[in-house]
Amino acid sequence: MSLLDEEGNQDESLESKTLSAEDQVKDHSAGTRVVAGQIFLESGKSDSQSENEENFHSQEEEKENSLEELNSLEMSNLLNKDLEETEIQSPVLTAIGGTADGEPCHFPFLFMEKEYAECTADGREDGRLWCATTYDYKKDQKWGFCESEEQSNKRKQMQEAEDVYQIGMKILNESSKKAQKKVAYQYLLKAADMNHTKAMEKVSYALLFGDYLKQNIQSSKELFEKLTEEGSPKGQMALGFLYASGLGVNSSQAKALVYYTFGALGGNLIAHMILGYRYWAGIGVLQSCESALTHYRLVANHVASDISLTGGTVVQRIRLADEVENPGMASGMLEEDLIQYYQFLAEKGDVQAQVGLGQLHLHGGRGVEQNHQRAFEYFNQAANAGNSHAMAFLGKMYSEGSDVVPQSNETALQYFKKAADMGNPVGQSGLGMAYLYGRGVPVNYELALKYFQKAAEQGWVDGQLQLGSMYYNGIGVKKDYKQALKYFNLASQGGHILAFYNLAQMHATGTGVMRSCHTAVELFKNVCERGRWSERLMTAYNSYKDGDSNSAVVQYLLLAEQGYEVAQSNAAFILDQKEASIVGENETYPRALLHWNRAASQGYTVARIKLGDYHFYGFGTDVDYETAFIHYRLASEQQHSAQAMFNLGYMHEKGLGIKQDIHLAKRFYDMAAEASPDAQVPVFLALCKLGVIYSLQYIREINIREVFSHIDMDQLLGPEWDLYLMTIIALLLGTIIAYRQRQHQAIPRPAGLRPAVPQQEPPPEHQPPQ
Repeated sequence: MSLLDEEGNQDESLESKTLSAEDQVKDHSAGTRVVAGQIFLESGKSDSQSENEENFHSQEEEKENSLEELNSLEMSNLLNKDLEETEIQSPVLTAIGGTADGEPCHFPFLFMEKEYAECTADGREDGRLWCATTYDYKKDQKWGFCESEEQSNKRKQMQEAEDVYQIGMKILNESSKKAQKKVAYQYLLKAADMNHTKAMEKVSYALLFGDYLKQNIQSSKELFEKLTEEGSPKGQMALGFLYASGLGVNSSQAKALVYYTFGALGGNLIAHMILGYRYWAGIGVLQSCESALTHYRLVANHVASDISLTGGTVVQRIRLADEVENPGMASGMLEEDLIQYYQFLAEKGDVQAQVGLGQLHLHGGRGVEQNHQRAFEYFNQAANAGNSHAMAFLGKMYSEGSDVVPQSNETALQYFKKAADMGNPVGQSGLGMAYLYGRGVPVNYELALKYFQKAAEQGWVDGQLQLGSMYYNGIGVKKDYKQALKYFNLASQGGHILAFYNLAQMHATGTGVMRSCHTAVELFKNVCERGRWSERLMTAYNSYKDGDSNSAVVQYLLLAEQGYEVAQSNAAFILDQKEASIVGENETYPRALLHWNRAASQGYTVARIKLGDYHFYGFGTDVDYETAFIHYRLASEQQHSAQAMFNLGYMHEKGLGIKQDIHLAKRFYDMAAEASPDAQVPVFLALCKLGVIYSLQYIREINIREVFSHIDMDQLLGPEWDLYLMTIIALLLGTIIAYRQRQHQAIPRPAGLRPAVPQQEPPPEHQPPQ
């Protein structure tokens, strides 16, 4: 069973967060000067001046957008303004019962020498809210209830539910033990039974995935339907997922699209991500790059804004199919024995082991949980030993601050300086950030540029990213989009999320490059897939390794809806192996075929070959050799797959889906042997069989009599060929006669000796004399 996020970030990692209408309008704006999720200060200006100028530049860039976009933004702003005015004008409360029934409440009012600006329960044992209708309650004794008895009881019930919910969340966030988390979910279950919305969201997802509660798709579906009726975007998104995947309901892509759309309109980020993928791939909707761009950009903006200097957690993408083929090679996970060995080395004072373990615990991944306390301890040990890399990472931790390390620009600056003086690129980049933003030192763009260049020259991605940002915004240097593009590309090769984000923005707006919607969508998609919800990939993998295939397949199916190719192939793999009992036996192959198809369209070779296999053997579809041949050919041409080449050779040999051609069969077999050493043995056997078949076919096709009639013996053996032939025949005849004569001669035996084990006694008259 997998563990949920121990830091209590379940809302963000699984169910996402809800955006306000104003946030959505901001995220859809095409022109923006905010690069890498950071606001850059102009030279020699204060923070407030910079903010004003940022607003000015933002307005200037918005003027350059199309009239249609401006109109939509103006309408949204007007709507938001109206909503704000409506909220400010709060309704006048009327007293119910009491001594002033029907009169308006007076705020503030004086009671027990204390002024109240809102209804209160003070002075009442039943906790019911009341108000005075004049300023001085003691003098006039004019009062009434702010709520009916029914409303009061409902409010008390919701307050009780909130208290139970908070207890459950406190236990959930503070404990790392599985047993304690199960106790926490019992509190959440109780709160959910009392119709607490957030508790219902937590419990419904726990029931869906089988996290700390027994998996129950039907119960989770009922809760999602209840949440949807209440207008919960998380409930709408989840109900859309159930209809898309056919879990607990009859599959309906039309209903799924409706619920996803409502979830996205409510601000659910995962719903936006799903719609982005659907528009990009044309699933249930007409393919539209621009629509995909809108949804992906909105999600990417929030992912980029959450990225810190440390880069967040590492996304571990493990393919179940590859792990079965090559156990231990594909996962990239560190064995427990290996981790203990590194810990032993670190305790013995091995600086490299200390730095390595520090980085593992800082970022998490490869089977190691994120733990800032342990990361800080390892870096401290290595820094005390004089390791510049450890000093730089300690600077990063102090610069950002956390529950373990208090934020301190001064301490961070000291570590960055020590590391930079030793030529460490991480320290140089950190020092550049300090001078760029004035953290512990005065703002100095020249020094910031200098340190970023030093770090970039050593290949450090943060230095390359910040250098690109300075060129993009023209901070400390002349604005140069080509240079910005160059450094963003370099940083993206190192896998920096913000580099992908900045490149996506440039391609989306055509800044410094030709505008390319397709490229922008692919880059934004990459950024979105690095969001906190990606932690679910590791949780699903752990569920599968623990033998809970039902939980794993549901988690992979949700991630597959979000467009994760590795989740699509893993869900298809589990279905292909028929390991998930929640899916009917008749539905496993058709559903696996669907997800193999989606994974193949994203370039996964094994999925493309699987599609060929499914059509070849008729798994989940009718037998179709021509379609199988097309998939094998695509895998062969695009991914140079040896397996696909071998299969093409076999189909050419047998004439399946294509005209039989032994020569092309041999060619594909040879190509397969060249593409992979593992294919050489099966290719050798296939070629031997092909040779035999070819020889038999040749003999069957030729006419022996016709061949001899065309042979000219004089030309072949010379004019005296008959003499040669007669001589050979005479020699053969003489040999045969001599051989037969020797057989008829009796072989004399010594007296008294008989065969050791005679097979049959010869007749008496033929026995040798005694």
